[in-house]
Amino acid sequence: MARKARKDTPKRRRIEFSIEMPEANQVILMGDFNQWEPKTHPMRKDKNGVWRKIVMIFPGRYEYRFWVDGEWYNDPHNLMRCPNCFGSENNVIEVVA
Repeated sequence: MARKARKDTPKRRRIEFSIEMPEANQVILMGDFNQWEPKTHPMRKDKNGVWRKIVMIFPGRYEYRFWVDGEWYNDPHNLMRCPNCFGSENNVIEVVA
């Protein structure tokens, strides 16, 4: 018998990440929501050179970045950032319930 979700259990939210990199060969979305695992969220490029990925994320605060052809990039559409332990910054997203 399937378990019913409790009404007070937060539901995951559909979040789309995107970055315009028409010359890139590979873009990977990595962050706290996927334990910075490069195999979890590879992105796809559309005909306009915009790489996109839709991710289902539980409410909370997450740090993330884009790995583009072997180099880190921040999300130019998100100015929320925090320092990381490597001397650069990660983007921050807050997913609300």
